Amino acid sequence: MTAAPVPTVVHMLAAAAAAAPDREALRCGDETLNYRDYASCVAGFAAELAAAIGPGVAQSRIAVVMANSIDTAIAIYAVAATGAQLVPLNPAYTAHELGPILSDADPALIVFDVMLEGIVRELAARIGVARLVAIGGDKRLTAWRGAGRAIDSFPEPDSLGLLQYTGGTTGRSKGVDLTHRAVATNVSQRDALLPSEDGERILAVTPLYHSYAMAMGLHLASHCRGTLVLLPRYHPKDVLALIARERITLFAGSPTLFTGLMGHADFARTDFSSLKLCFSGASALPVETLRRWEDATACGICEGYGQTEAGPVLTYNPRHGLRKVGSVGTVLPWTEVQIVDVETGTQVLLVGDAGEVRARGPQIMSGYRNRPEETAAALRDGWLYTGDIGAFDEDGYLFIRDRKKDMAIVGGFNVYPREIEEVLCAHPDIAEAAVVAVADGYRGEALHAYVTLKDNAGADAESLLDYLKERLTKYKVPARIDTSGAIPKTGVGKIDKVALRAAAANA
Repeated sequence: MTAAPVPTVVHMLAAAAAAAPDREALRCGDETLNYRDYASCVAGFAAELAAAIGPGVAQSRIAVVMANSIDTAIAIYAVAATGAQLVPLNPAYTAHELGPILSDADPALIVFDVMLEGIVRELAARIGVARLVAIGGDKRLTAWRGAGRAIDSFPEPDSLGLLQYTGGTTGRSKGVDLTHRAVATNVSQRDALLPSEDGERILAVTPLYHSYAMAMGLHLASHCRGTLVLLPRYHPKDVLALIARERITLFAGSPTLFTGLMGHADFARTDFSSLKLCFSGASALPVETLRRWEDATACGICEGYGQTEAGPVLTYNPRHGLRKVGSVGTVLPWTEVQIVDVETGTQVLLVGDAGEVRARGPQIMSGYRNRPEETAAALRDGWLYTGDIGAFDEDGYLFIRDRKKDMAIVGGFNVYPREIEEVLCAHPDIAEAAVVAVADGYRGEALHAYVTLKDNAGADAESLLDYLKERLTKYKVPARIDTSGAIPKTGVGKIDKVALRAAAANA
Protein backbone atom coordinates (compact mmCIF):
# COMPACT_ATOMS: atom_id res chain seq x y z
CA MET A 1 0.00 0.00 0.00
CA THR A 2 1.24 3.45 -0.88
CA ALA A 3 2.01 6.03 1.80
CA ALA A 4 -0.73 8.37 2.99
CA PRO A 5 -1.13 11.31 0.59
CA VAL A 6 -0.53 14.95 1.41
CA PRO A 7 -3.81 16.79 2.03
CA THR A 8 -3.63 19.22 -0.93
CA VAL A 9 -1.47 19.98 -3.95
CA VAL A 10 -0.48 23.26 -2.29
CA HIS A 11 1.13 21.26 0.54
CA MET A 12 2.85 19.23 -2.20
CA LEU A 13 4.39 22.31 -3.82
CA ALA A 14 5.44 23.78 -0.45
CA ALA A 15 7.18 20.50 0.43
CA ALA A 16 9.03 20.49 -2.91
CA ALA A 17 10.21 24.08 -2.35
CA ALA A 18 11.48 23.20 1.13
CA ALA A 19 13.27 20.03 0.01
CA ALA A 20 14.72 21.20 -3.33
CA PRO A 21 14.61 25.02 -3.45
CA ASP A 22 17.29 25.43 -6.13
CA ARG A 23 16.01 22.71 -8.46
CA GLU A 24 14.51 23.81 -11.76
CA ALA A 25 10.72 23.53 -11.37
CA LEU A 26 9.36 25.08 -14.57
CA ARG A 27 10.77 25.72 -18.01
CA CYS A 28 8.99 27.36 -20.94
CA GLY A 29 11.18 28.33 -23.88
CA ASP A 30 14.25 30.03 -22.44
CA GLU A 31 12.52 31.02 -19.18
CA THR A 32 12.98 28.94 -16.05
CA LEU A 33 11.86 29.07 -12.41
CA ASN A 34 13.29 27.11 -9.50
CA TYR A 35 11.16 25.73 -6.67
CA ARG A 36 12.06 28.54 -4.25
CA ASP A 37 10.84 31.17 -6.71
CA TYR A 38 7.88 29.03 -7.83
CA ALA A 39 6.61 28.98 -4.24
CA SER A 40 7.34 32.69 -3.82
CA CYS A 41 5.35 33.60 -6.93
CA VAL A 42 2.45 31.38 -5.90
CA ALA A 43 2.39 32.96 -2.43
CA GLY A 44 2.57 36.47 -3.87
CA PHE A 45 -0.24 36.02 -6.38
CA ALA A 46 -2.40 34.12 -3.86
CA ALA A 47 -2.15 37.12 -1.52
CA GLU A 48 -3.12 39.46 -4.38
CA LEU A 49 -6.15 37.32 -5.27
CA ALA A 50 -7.25 37.07 -1.64
CA ALA A 51 -7.02 40.84 -1.22
CA ALA A 52 -9.01 41.44 -4.41
CA ILE A 53 -11.89 39.19 -3.38
CA GLY A 54 -11.84 39.77 0.36
CA PRO A 55 -12.96 37.63 3.31
CA GLY A 56 -15.12 35.26 1.23
CA VAL A 57 -12.32 34.12 -1.05
CA ALA A 58 -12.26 30.53 0.27
CA GLN A 59 -15.94 30.11 -0.60
CA SER A 60 -15.60 31.60 -4.08
CA ARG A 61 -14.59 30.37 -7.52
CA ILE A 62 -11.76 31.82 -9.61
CA ALA A 63 -11.63 31.13 -13.35
CA VAL A 64 -8.29 30.80 -15.16
CA VAL A 65 -8.43 31.17 -18.97
CA MET A 66 -4.82 30.82 -20.09
CA ALA A 67 -2.65 28.91 -22.53
CA ASN A 68 0.34 26.88 -21.31
CA SER A 69 2.98 29.09 -19.69
CA ILE A 70 4.91 29.54 -16.46
CA ASP A 71 2.31 32.14 -15.48
CA THR A 72 -0.46 29.58 -15.92
CA ALA A 73 1.22 27.08 -13.60
CA ILE A 74 1.65 29.81 -10.98
CA ALA A 75 -1.97 30.93 -11.37
CA ILE A 76 -3.36 27.42 -10.89
CA TYR A 77 -1.46 26.86 -7.65
CA ALA A 78 -2.13 30.41 -6.42
CA VAL A 79 -5.89 29.95 -6.77
CA ALA A 80 -5.65 26.73 -4.78
CA ALA A 81 -3.57 28.45 -2.09
CA THR A 82 -6.34 31.00 -1.51
CA GLY A 83 -8.73 28.17 -0.68
CA ALA A 84 -10.95 29.12 -3.62
CA GLN A 85 -12.24 26.67 -6.19
CA LEU A 86 -10.23 26.74 -9.42
CA VAL A 87 -12.19 26.87 -12.70
CA PRO A 88 -9.69 26.15 -15.53
CA LEU A 89 -11.11 26.97 -18.97
CA ASN A 90 -10.01 26.51 -22.56
CA PRO A 91 -8.52 29.77 -23.93
CA ALA A 92 -9.40 28.64 -27.47
CA TYR A 93 -13.12 28.64 -26.70
CA THR A 94 -15.34 31.04 -28.59
CA ALA A 95 -17.69 33.44 -26.79
CA HIS A 96 -20.53 31.07 -27.69
CA GLU A 97 -18.83 28.27 -25.74
CA LEU A 98 -17.28 30.27 -22.91
CA GLY A 99 -20.31 32.35 -22.02
CA PRO A 100 -22.60 29.59 -20.67
CA ILE A 101 -19.74 28.01 -18.71
CA LEU A 102 -18.76 31.27 -17.02
CA SER A 103 -22.40 31.95 -16.26
CA ASP A 104 -22.77 28.53 -14.65
CA ALA A 105 -19.49 28.82 -12.70
CA ASP A 106 -20.32 32.32 -11.42
CA PRO A 107 -16.68 33.17 -10.61
CA ALA A 108 -15.73 35.97 -8.26
CA LEU A 109 -12.69 36.75 -10.42
CA ILE A 110 -11.28 35.79 -13.82
CA VAL A 111 -7.55 35.47 -14.56
CA PHE A 112 -6.86 35.46 -18.30
CA ASP A 113 -4.25 35.92 -21.01
CA VAL A 114 -4.15 39.56 -22.10
CA MET A 115 -4.78 38.61 -25.75
CA LEU A 116 -8.23 37.40 -24.67
CA GLU A 117 -9.12 40.78 -23.18
CA GLY A 118 -11.85 41.62 -25.67
CA ILE A 119 -13.83 38.40 -25.33
CA VAL A 120 -13.36 38.06 -21.54
CA ARG A 121 -14.31 41.64 -20.70
CA GLU A 122 -17.43 41.46 -22.84
CA LEU A 123 -18.55 38.18 -21.24
CA ALA A 124 -17.66 39.37 -17.73
CA ALA A 125 -19.79 42.48 -18.18
CA ARG A 126 -22.67 40.38 -19.47
CA ILE A 127 -22.69 37.96 -16.51
CA GLY A 128 -21.66 40.46 -13.84
CA VAL A 129 -18.06 39.55 -12.98
CA ALA A 130 -16.36 42.76 -11.83
CA ARG A 131 -12.90 41.48 -10.89
CA LEU A 132 -10.56 40.71 -13.79
CA VAL A 133 -6.80 40.13 -13.90
CA ALA A 134 -5.13 40.20 -17.33
CA ILE A 135 -1.76 38.43 -17.50
CA GLY A 136 0.86 39.41 -20.08
CA GLY A 137 2.82 42.48 -21.10
CA ASP A 138 3.80 44.33 -17.91
CA LYS A 139 1.74 42.01 -15.68
CA ARG A 140 3.69 38.81 -15.07
CA LEU A 141 3.16 36.35 -12.23
CA THR A 142 6.93 35.89 -11.99
CA ALA A 143 7.04 39.32 -10.32
CA TRP A 144 7.72 37.66 -6.95
CA ARG A 145 10.82 35.86 -8.25
CA GLY A 146 13.59 36.43 -5.71
CA ALA A 147 11.20 37.84 -3.09
CA GLY A 148 11.72 34.84 -0.84
CA ARG A 149 8.05 34.47 0.05
CA ALA A 150 6.99 31.13 1.47
CA ILE A 151 3.58 29.58 0.97
CA ASP A 152 1.83 30.30 4.24
CA SER A 153 -1.83 29.80 3.34
CA PHE A 154 -3.31 26.39 2.65
CA PRO A 155 -6.82 25.36 1.66
CA GLU A 156 -9.16 23.29 3.80
CA PRO A 157 -8.64 19.81 2.27
CA ASP A 158 -12.30 18.81 2.22
CA SER A 159 -13.56 22.06 0.68
CA LEU A 160 -14.18 22.29 -3.05
CA GLY A 161 -10.89 22.84 -4.87
CA LEU A 162 -11.57 22.25 -8.57
CA LEU A 163 -14.52 22.88 -10.87
CA GLN A 164 -13.60 21.04 -14.05
CA TYR A 165 -15.97 21.39 -16.98
CA THR A 166 -16.63 18.39 -19.15
CA GLY A 167 -19.13 17.67 -21.92
CA GLY A 168 -22.82 17.33 -21.16
CA THR A 169 -25.17 14.77 -22.70
CA THR A 170 -27.74 17.55 -23.10
CA GLY A 171 -25.29 19.65 -25.08
CA ARG A 172 -24.33 21.76 -22.07
CA SER A 173 -20.98 21.46 -20.31
CA LYS A 174 -21.17 20.04 -16.81
CA GLY A 175 -19.00 21.33 -13.99
CA VAL A 176 -17.42 18.53 -11.96
CA ASP A 177 -16.90 19.45 -8.29
CA LEU A 178 -13.74 17.96 -6.74
CA THR A 179 -12.31 18.66 -3.30
CA HIS A 180 -8.71 19.73 -2.70
CA ARG A 181 -8.12 16.36 -1.01
CA ALA A 182 -9.57 14.38 -3.92
CA VAL A 183 -7.18 15.99 -6.40
CA ALA A 184 -4.11 15.48 -4.19
CA THR A 185 -5.05 11.93 -3.22
CA ASN A 186 -5.30 10.88 -6.85
CA VAL A 187 -1.66 11.93 -7.40
CA SER A 188 -0.52 9.55 -4.65
CA GLN A 189 -2.85 6.77 -5.82
CA ARG A 190 -1.46 6.93 -9.34
CA ASP A 191 2.12 7.04 -8.07
CA ALA A 192 1.60 3.66 -6.42
CA LEU A 193 1.29 2.07 -9.88
CA LEU A 194 3.51 4.53 -11.75
CA PRO A 195 6.18 5.41 -9.18
CA SER A 196 8.04 8.53 -10.21
CA GLU A 197 11.70 9.12 -9.40
CA ASP A 198 13.08 12.20 -7.70
CA GLY A 199 13.78 14.92 -10.24
CA GLU A 200 11.93 13.57 -13.29
CA ARG A 201 11.80 15.82 -16.35
CA ILE A 202 8.20 15.90 -17.57
CA LEU A 203 6.98 17.35 -20.85
CA ALA A 204 3.54 19.02 -20.79
CA VAL A 205 2.19 19.10 -24.33
CA THR A 206 -1.54 18.93 -23.62
CA PRO A 207 -3.14 22.14 -22.23
CA LEU A 208 -3.00 22.67 -18.48
CA TYR A 209 -6.71 23.48 -18.23
CA HIS A 210 -7.37 19.81 -19.09
CA SER A 211 -7.65 17.30 -16.22
CA TYR A 212 -5.16 14.93 -17.89
CA ALA A 213 -2.39 17.55 -18.17
CA MET A 214 -3.01 18.79 -14.66
CA ALA A 215 -2.85 15.31 -13.15
CA MET A 216 -0.10 13.78 -15.31
CA GLY A 217 2.03 16.90 -15.65
CA LEU A 218 1.55 19.86 -13.34
CA HIS A 219 0.84 18.06 -10.07
CA LEU A 220 3.04 15.06 -10.85
CA ALA A 221 6.04 17.39 -11.25
CA SER A 222 5.53 18.92 -7.80
CA HIS A 223 4.98 15.47 -6.30
CA CYS A 224 8.35 14.15 -7.54
CA ARG A 225 10.12 17.53 -7.26
CA GLY A 226 10.79 17.34 -10.96
CA THR A 227 10.97 19.80 -13.83
CA LEU A 228 7.86 20.54 -15.86
CA VAL A 229 8.75 21.59 -19.41
CA LEU A 230 5.84 23.52 -20.91
CA LEU A 231 5.02 23.82 -24.58
CA PRO A 232 2.79 26.88 -25.24
CA ARG A 233 1.41 25.55 -28.51
CA TYR A 234 1.56 22.01 -29.87
CA HIS A 235 3.56 21.25 -32.97
CA PRO A 236 5.12 17.80 -33.49
CA LYS A 237 8.46 19.27 -34.58
CA ASP A 238 8.71 21.24 -31.31
CA VAL A 239 7.71 18.23 -29.20
CA LEU A 240 10.37 16.03 -30.76
CA ALA A 241 13.01 18.74 -30.35
CA LEU A 242 12.13 19.25 -26.67
CA ILE A 243 12.24 15.53 -25.86
CA ALA A 244 15.84 15.40 -27.07
CA ARG A 245 17.11 18.82 -25.95
CA GLU A 246 15.51 18.84 -22.48
CA ARG A 247 16.31 15.16 -21.82
CA ILE A 248 12.67 14.40 -21.02
CA THR A 249 12.13 11.29 -18.86
CA LEU A 250 8.30 11.17 -18.64
CA PHE A 251 5.92 12.02 -21.47
CA ALA A 252 2.13 12.11 -21.09
CA GLY A 253 0.65 11.56 -24.51
CA SER A 254 -2.52 10.39 -26.21
CA PRO A 255 -3.21 8.25 -29.27
CA THR A 256 -3.46 11.38 -31.42
CA LEU A 257 -0.14 12.73 -30.12
CA PHE A 258 1.73 9.47 -30.58
CA THR A 259 0.37 9.06 -34.11
CA GLY A 260 1.17 12.65 -35.05
CA LEU A 261 4.73 12.45 -33.74
CA MET A 262 5.41 9.20 -35.56
CA GLY A 263 4.16 10.75 -38.79
CA HIS A 264 6.56 13.70 -38.65
CA ALA A 265 9.75 13.74 -40.71
CA ASP A 266 11.91 14.45 -37.62
CA PHE A 267 10.70 11.38 -35.72
CA ALA A 268 13.23 8.94 -37.18
CA ARG A 269 16.19 11.18 -36.25
CA THR A 270 15.05 12.17 -32.75
CA ASP A 271 17.10 11.06 -29.74
CA PHE A 272 14.69 9.29 -27.36
CA SER A 273 17.39 7.84 -25.09
CA SER A 274 16.37 9.95 -22.07
CA LEU A 275 12.75 8.72 -22.08
CA LYS A 276 12.00 6.26 -19.28
CA LEU A 277 8.22 6.01 -19.58
CA CYS A 278 5.27 7.34 -21.55
CA PHE A 279 1.67 7.54 -20.36
CA SER A 280 -1.38 7.31 -22.56
CA GLY A 281 -4.83 8.51 -21.63
CA ALA A 282 -7.82 10.52 -22.88
CA SER A 283 -8.94 7.82 -25.36
CA ALA A 284 -8.27 4.18 -26.23
CA LEU A 285 -4.77 3.52 -27.55
CA PRO A 286 -4.71 1.22 -30.59
CA VAL A 287 -2.40 -1.75 -30.03
CA GLU A 288 -0.66 -1.09 -33.36
CA THR A 289 0.12 2.50 -32.32
CA LEU A 290 1.63 1.33 -29.04
CA ARG A 291 3.81 -1.29 -30.74
CA ARG A 292 5.04 1.09 -33.43
CA TRP A 293 6.02 3.70 -30.80
CA GLU A 294 7.79 1.22 -28.55
CA ASP A 295 9.67 -0.42 -31.44
CA ALA A 296 10.90 2.97 -32.64
CA THR A 297 11.75 4.62 -29.30
CA ALA A 298 12.56 1.67 -27.02
CA CYS A 299 10.33 3.37 -24.43
CA GLY A 300 7.23 1.69 -23.04
CA ILE A 301 3.75 3.20 -22.84
CA CYS A 302 1.52 2.55 -19.83
CA GLU A 303 -2.16 3.03 -20.60
CA GLY A 304 -4.69 4.01 -17.96
CA TYR A 305 -8.34 4.85 -17.57
CA GLY A 306 -10.46 7.40 -15.81
CA GLN A 307 -12.65 10.41 -16.31
CA THR A 308 -12.94 13.92 -14.94
CA GLU A 309 -15.58 12.72 -12.45
CA ALA A 310 -13.04 10.25 -11.04
CA GLY A 311 -10.43 12.80 -10.14
CA PRO A 312 -9.45 11.73 -12.95
CA VAL A 313 -7.62 8.36 -12.72
CA LEU A 314 -9.10 4.97 -11.72
CA THR A 315 -6.74 2.37 -13.23
CA TYR A 316 -3.30 2.11 -14.82
CA ASN A 317 -0.95 -0.49 -16.15
CA PRO A 318 1.94 -0.59 -13.66
CA ARG A 319 5.35 0.88 -14.42
CA HIS A 320 7.00 -2.13 -12.81
CA GLY A 321 5.22 -5.45 -13.18
CA LEU A 322 2.83 -7.05 -15.62
CA ARG A 323 1.62 -4.71 -18.35
CA LYS A 324 -1.17 -6.01 -20.56
CA VAL A 325 -1.40 -4.47 -24.01
CA GLY A 326 -5.00 -3.55 -24.80
CA SER A 327 -5.89 -3.28 -21.11
CA VAL A 328 -6.17 -0.08 -19.07
CA GLY A 329 -4.51 -1.81 -16.12
CA THR A 330 -5.35 -2.55 -12.51
CA VAL A 331 -7.28 -0.54 -9.94
CA LEU A 332 -5.53 2.18 -7.94
CA PRO A 333 -5.11 1.85 -4.14
CA TRP A 334 -8.05 2.97 -1.97
CA THR A 335 -10.32 2.48 -4.98
CA GLU A 336 -12.99 -0.08 -5.80
CA VAL A 337 -14.10 -0.75 -9.35
CA GLN A 338 -16.90 -3.14 -10.24
CA ILE A 339 -18.61 -4.33 -13.42
CA VAL A 340 -22.39 -4.30 -13.05
CA ASP A 341 -25.37 -5.06 -15.26
CA VAL A 342 -26.39 -2.20 -17.55
CA GLU A 343 -30.11 -2.48 -16.83
CA THR A 344 -30.18 -1.99 -13.04
CA GLY A 345 -26.56 -1.22 -12.16
CA THR A 346 -26.84 -3.38 -9.03
CA GLN A 347 -25.81 -6.89 -10.08
CA VAL A 348 -22.03 -7.40 -9.92
CA LEU A 349 -20.95 -9.47 -12.91
CA LEU A 350 -18.46 -12.32 -13.10
CA VAL A 351 -14.89 -12.10 -14.38
CA GLY A 352 -14.95 -11.77 -18.15
CA ASP A 353 -18.52 -10.49 -18.36
CA ALA A 354 -18.99 -7.03 -19.83
CA GLY A 355 -21.12 -4.42 -18.10
CA GLU A 356 -21.07 -0.84 -16.85
CA VAL A 357 -17.98 0.27 -14.93
CA ARG A 358 -18.73 1.77 -11.52
CA ALA A 359 -16.19 3.04 -8.99
CA ARG A 360 -15.81 4.49 -5.53
CA GLY A 361 -12.87 6.01 -3.69
CA PRO A 362 -11.54 9.23 -2.16
CA GLN A 363 -10.83 10.80 -5.57
CA ILE A 364 -14.44 10.65 -6.81
CA MET A 365 -16.30 13.90 -7.48
CA SER A 366 -18.70 15.48 -5.01
CA GLY A 367 -21.19 16.02 -7.82
CA TYR A 368 -22.02 18.25 -10.77
CA ARG A 369 -22.45 21.95 -10.11
CA ASN A 370 -26.07 23.06 -10.50
CA ARG A 371 -27.05 19.64 -11.88
CA PRO A 372 -28.86 17.75 -9.08
CA GLU A 373 -30.63 15.30 -11.40
CA GLU A 374 -27.47 14.41 -13.30
CA THR A 375 -25.57 14.12 -10.01
CA ALA A 376 -28.20 11.69 -8.69
CA ALA A 377 -27.93 9.61 -11.89
CA ALA A 378 -24.12 9.44 -11.80
CA LEU A 379 -23.63 8.99 -8.02
CA ARG A 380 -25.75 6.17 -6.61
CA ASP A 381 -25.29 4.51 -3.23
CA GLY A 382 -21.73 5.83 -3.00
CA TRP A 383 -20.74 4.62 -6.48
CA LEU A 384 -19.82 6.65 -9.56
CA TYR A 385 -21.48 5.15 -12.62
CA THR A 386 -19.05 5.92 -15.43
CA GLY A 387 -21.24 5.15 -18.44
CA ASP A 388 -18.41 3.03 -19.87
CA ILE A 389 -18.68 -0.66 -20.66
CA GLY A 390 -15.82 -2.89 -19.52
CA ALA A 391 -14.76 -6.27 -18.18
CA PHE A 392 -12.10 -7.60 -15.81
CA ASP A 393 -9.88 -10.55 -16.67
CA GLU A 394 -8.79 -13.19 -14.17
CA ASP A 395 -5.73 -11.11 -13.15
CA GLY A 396 -7.79 -8.01 -12.27
CA TYR A 397 -6.91 -6.05 -15.41
CA LEU A 398 -9.68 -3.87 -16.82
CA PHE A 399 -10.57 -3.82 -20.51
CA ILE A 400 -12.85 -1.03 -21.80
CA ARG A 401 -15.20 -2.33 -24.47
CA ASP A 402 -17.56 0.50 -25.33
CA ARG A 403 -19.37 3.58 -24.06
CA LYS A 404 -22.90 3.56 -22.76
CA LYS A 405 -23.34 7.28 -23.24
CA ASP A 406 -23.41 9.16 -26.52
CA MET A 407 -19.98 10.76 -26.52
CA ALA A 408 -17.06 11.02 -28.91
CA ILE A 409 -13.39 11.39 -28.01
CA VAL A 410 -11.70 13.53 -30.65
CA GLY A 411 -7.96 13.97 -30.21
CA GLY A 412 -8.31 13.19 -26.50
CA PHE A 413 -11.15 15.66 -25.89
CA ASN A 414 -14.68 14.66 -24.89
CA VAL A 415 -17.23 15.90 -27.42
CA TYR A 416 -20.97 15.45 -27.13
CA PRO A 417 -22.72 15.42 -30.52
CA ARG A 418 -25.82 17.05 -29.02
CA GLU A 419 -23.91 20.32 -28.51
CA ILE A 420 -22.92 20.46 -32.18
CA GLU A 421 -26.43 19.48 -33.29
CA GLU A 422 -27.89 22.38 -31.32
CA VAL A 423 -25.49 24.86 -32.92
CA LEU A 424 -26.34 23.50 -36.38
CA CYS A 425 -30.07 23.65 -35.73
CA ALA A 426 -29.75 27.34 -34.81
CA HIS A 427 -28.70 28.04 -38.41
CA PRO A 428 -31.61 29.59 -40.35
CA ASP A 429 -31.15 27.26 -43.36
CA ILE A 430 -31.15 23.98 -41.43
CA ALA A 431 -34.30 21.98 -40.77
CA GLU A 432 -32.69 19.05 -38.98
CA ALA A 433 -29.20 17.91 -37.96
CA ALA A 434 -27.50 14.84 -36.56
CA VAL A 435 -23.85 14.26 -35.63
CA VAL A 436 -22.14 10.89 -35.21
CA ALA A 437 -18.60 9.73 -34.53
CA VAL A 438 -16.61 7.18 -36.48
CA ALA A 439 -13.22 5.62 -35.86
CA ASP A 440 -10.31 7.69 -37.10
CA GLY A 441 -6.71 6.51 -37.15
CA TYR A 442 -5.31 9.93 -36.20
CA ARG A 443 -7.88 11.58 -33.92
CA GLY A 444 -9.26 8.41 -32.31
CA GLU A 445 -12.70 9.42 -33.56
CA ALA A 446 -13.90 11.92 -36.14
CA LEU A 447 -17.25 13.69 -36.29
CA HIS A 448 -19.59 13.52 -39.29
CA ALA A 449 -22.60 15.82 -39.49
CA TYR A 450 -25.75 15.18 -41.50
CA VAL A 451 -28.13 18.05 -42.14
CA THR A 452 -31.44 18.50 -43.92
CA LEU A 453 -31.71 21.95 -45.48
CA LYS A 454 -34.90 23.97 -45.64
CA ASP A 455 -36.49 24.66 -49.01
CA ASN A 456 -34.68 27.36 -51.00
CA ALA A 457 -31.78 27.36 -48.51
CA GLY A 458 -28.53 28.90 -49.73
CA ALA A 459 -26.17 27.12 -47.33
CA ASP A 460 -23.74 24.43 -48.41
CA ALA A 461 -21.24 22.22 -46.58
CA GLU A 462 -18.42 24.77 -46.84
CA SER A 463 -20.46 27.68 -45.48
CA LEU A 464 -21.79 25.49 -42.66
CA LEU A 465 -18.26 24.55 -41.67
CA ASP A 466 -17.36 28.25 -41.55
CA TYR A 467 -20.46 28.85 -39.40
CA LEU A 468 -19.37 26.14 -36.94
CA LYS A 469 -15.78 27.38 -36.81
CA GLU A 470 -17.05 30.75 -35.58
CA ARG A 471 -18.97 29.11 -32.73
CA LEU A 472 -17.02 26.03 -31.70
CA THR A 473 -13.44 25.26 -30.81
CA LYS A 474 -11.48 23.41 -33.49
CA TYR A 475 -11.80 19.85 -32.21
CA LYS A 476 -15.62 20.08 -32.10
CA VAL A 477 -15.95 21.00 -35.77
CA PRO A 478 -16.99 17.95 -37.84
CA ALA A 479 -14.53 16.54 -40.35
CA ARG A 480 -17.38 16.28 -42.85
CA ILE A 481 -20.86 17.71 -43.37
CA ASP A 482 -23.34 15.87 -45.60
CA THR A 483 -26.18 17.99 -47.03
CA SER A 484 -27.30 15.45 -49.64
CA GLY A 485 -30.68 14.33 -48.34
CA ALA A 486 -33.09 13.38 -45.61
CA ILE A 487 -31.79 11.99 -42.32
CA PRO A 488 -32.88 8.35 -41.79
CA LYS A 489 -35.38 7.58 -39.02
CA THR A 490 -36.23 4.53 -36.94
CA GLY A 491 -39.68 2.95 -36.93
CA VAL A 492 -40.79 5.26 -34.13
CA GLY A 493 -39.58 8.38 -35.90
CA LYS A 494 -36.29 8.92 -34.05
CA ILE A 495 -33.10 9.76 -35.90
CA ASP A 496 -31.41 6.46 -36.78
CA LYS A 497 -27.84 7.03 -35.59
CA VAL A 498 -26.95 3.38 -36.20
CA ALA A 499 -27.63 3.91 -39.90
CA LEU A 500 -25.78 7.22 -39.88
CA ARG A 501 -22.70 5.69 -38.24
CA ALA A 502 -22.68 2.96 -40.87
CA ALA A 503 -22.98 5.56 -43.62
CA ALA A 504 -20.20 7.68 -42.08
CA ALA A 505 -17.91 4.67 -41.75
CA ASN A 506 -18.34 3.91 -45.45
CA ALA A 507 -18.06 7.53 -46.62
